[in-house]
This record gives sequence, structure tokens and C-alpha cells, in this order.
Amino acid sequence: MTDRLTPLLNVLKGEFGDRLLTSYAVREQHGSGESHLPPALPDAVVMVRSTQEVSTLLKACSDHRVPVIPFGAGSSVEGQIHAPFGGISIDLSAMDEILSVNEEDMDCSVQCGVTRQTLNEYLRATGLFFPVDLGAHATLGGMAATRASGTTTVRYGSMRNLVLGLTVVMPDGEIIKTGSRARKSSAGYDLTRMFVGSEGTLGIITEVSLRLFGIPETSQTAMCSFETLEDATQTVVMAMQCGLALNRIELADILQMQAINSYSKSDLPESPTIWIEMTGSSVAVQHDMEVFEGLAETALRFEPATTAEDAARLWRLRHDAVYASRALRPGIKGISTDVCVPISQLPGCINTIQDVIAKTTILAPLIGHVGDGNFHLVLLYDPQDPDEARDAQMISKELVEMAQSMGGTCTGEHGVGLGKKAYLPAEHGPALGVMRRIKHALDPLNIMNPGKIFDD
Repeated sequence: MTDRLTPLLNVLKGEFGDRLLTSYAVREQHGSGESHLPPALPDAVVMVRSTQEVSTLLKACSDHRVPVIPFGAGSSVEGQIHAPFGGISIDLSAMDEILSVNEEDMDCSVQCGVTRQTLNEYLRATGLFFPVDLGAHATLGGMAATRASGTTTVRYGSMRNLVLGLTVVMPDGEIIKTGSRARKSSAGYDLTRMFVGSEGTLGIITEVSLRLFGIPETSQTAMCSFETLEDATQTVVMAMQCGLALNRIELADILQMQAINSYSKSDLPESPTIWIEMTGSSVAVQHDMEVFEGLAETALRFEPATTAEDAARLWRLRHDAVYASRALRPGIKGISTDVCVPISQLPGCINTIQDVIAKTTILAPLIGHVGDGNFHLVLLYDPQDPDEARDAQMISKELVEMAQSMGGTCTGEHGVGLGKKAYLPAEHGPALGVMRRIKHALDPLNIMNPGKIFDD
């Protein structure tokens, strides 16, 4: 901790008392997260409880020109919560109040620290739910800040589609509200979409208004096992073109299925596998499931879940996939890739990168939200082994460049943070300069999560 922080810490001590934390253990927790990147610790952590407290803290940090790094649940994988320049980590997890639920209009407003699981538990009796379904335990503020998505994106879209409005605290402490509860608007610049995905580099999201949906009448889950990944991915492409009532369609390769069985003590077929879920009316779901079974003519096995409990068990196995992957090499987080490509390019992208991986010794289980062209490899490597580190970085780089050449993106849902910013110039070209100008206009002192998305 440097002397430059002493005046600010004295101010914050007066405002927040024992909610200003400087112990090494707390700072380490707030500067690590789920990323494979080396930890970068803040100088202090402040636990806030309200939008007004966030405003007070940001004004003080602006006056002293000290960086601020927002922290929700710490589940980011691209270093969004790291503090490469030190500063203050602002822990928003205690801002966990559900502010309102408007059942007739199917929307709600929550503080940023509410998790999606907590919200859906609260909504259960209303017949409504919030559909973004991540594998991680994440806060809704963090999900908005990274423009997160998940297994149900194929039907409901990402956070970009589901956020109606925000309360945001600007770098100088000003509090603004964006959007409204209306389902559409042409009133001025769309500031809501600008802050969704900004990863705390423009301001801090403290409240979120969200679209809700009615719980479908019927859902049906099934698993399909294939001989090859190409057969599986071609089936995905055909299913998407048929306009079926797909709620989720997920893919795992052989290594991922082996990892799932080992980690979860399950006995699923160890071959390329698709999970699907259809939702809607009973008639529509039954019809579309039959159509899908016909499309999956190359499948080795087609197994519908016979009960709701069986379906829930299959989706729990899917959500534990990243932890199952890491268990193949205990103690190693690995690089979690996140490319997304047009659906038609998915088979070629997966096949080509599998050929690249085969030339190395890297274990790289594959799992993906393939209904929207987004898939993940967990590149398991020992960071102390220079050969493994080189190969893992090479695979990650080749995959991103391949996806971008196919009209895709380096990150479909994890965000940029520190880990993906090297790929943005190739993806955005001169538009990246426009982003920098927006950043400089709103945060001229560059105190908001500096070093993330791009260097300024």
C-alpha cells in the first residue's frame, strides 16, 4: 500500500468504518476470481450497501484519482475483478434487495447484488422466471456488466435483450437512470445498452430492471449421443434451421463426457453428446421432439428424460461441466475459451481446432451453447511448464483468429477484461477508437476499472 492512498483511506474509514477492509486475505479474494490470470490485488476493499454509498465512494476516489474495481460474486474468468493498478475494490454483494416485481407487466427491479438463483426462488409463486441460466453463481449486476448469457440464450437472448433499464453511478459520483419499464423506446441514445457489457469501465451498475417470462406449460429434456463431433454439430445446424421450440441445446465432446462421469459419478455414454430442452405447449413440444429425433438420424442413442427429476439431474451435470473439466488436472483452472461463430460455421470451427489440439499434449474438454454458435474449451495446462503454457496460448490464439475470420467473436459471453483485450483491434478496427473516446469522455481520469477491455 502506497502513501498516496493514505488520505483517501482516512476519508473512507470515516465514511465506512469497519467495512473498509485491508487484510491480505480479503484483498486476495477480491483480486483473483475464476480467471487463469495471475492475481492482481486491490489496496483495499469497501463493502457498500446502497447506491448513495457507491456515489460517496466514487466521488472520494475521483477526488484522489484512485482506481475503482467493481466486485459482485467474483465469478469472472477474464480478470474483470483484478486490480492491475491497485486501488479500491468495491464489493456490491450486500446490495441484494429485490426492489419490485410487476407481475402483470412481467418485469422486476433488483439491486445489483441479487443473484439469478435468488431472484427465481423469489418469483416461483408468481408463475414468472428470469431466463438467463449461467453455469456460474453470479450477481445480476455483474451479469449485466459483462453482457452474460448461458444455456437458454438460443430462446431468450442474452442480458443485452433482457435489461430494460439501469441505475448507474458515474465516475464522479453522479447517479443516473437509463431506460424505462416500457418494452420499446426511441427516446435518445440507448445508454442502457452502452453500460450493458461495459465491465465497470464507464460507471457502476447498482440497480437493474429486467424482463421476466411466464414459466412454460411443458418442458422435455433429451440426450443424444453421436459417433463423431461433426455428426453432432451438423444435427445442431439442421435443428436451428427448422425453427423448433428449443429452449436449450448444448454440446459436449468425448473428453468432456469422461470428465463429467468421473466428477459426478454418472454413467452417461462417453461419446459426443447433445443435451436438448424443448418448452411450450404439450402438443408443440411432443411434435418438435419427434422432429428433432428424426433430424438426429446419425445418433447412436436418443434418450428422453422420463421425469422432471431426471431432467434436472441431466442439467445439473451440464452446469458442473467446468468443474468436471478442472478435476481432470486438480489445482489447475486453465484457459476457458469463449468464441462464438455463425451457426453454419460451427462444425468447421470445432473440427479445425480439434485438429490443432491433437498436435499438442494439452487436455481440452469442449462444452458449448451451440444453439447460438458459442462453445468453450478448457485448456488445462501447468503455468510452470513453459511448453504447456506455450501450447495452450497457441491454441487459444488460433481459435480466436479462426472464429474472427469466420465472422465470429473472441468472446460470446465471458467478456473482455484483461484476458481478451489483445484480440479487439482485429475484431473492431477503427470502432475501438470510438470506444476509447467514449471511455475518455465519461471517465477522463481513467479510474473506472482501468486496463480492462483496452489500454487507455
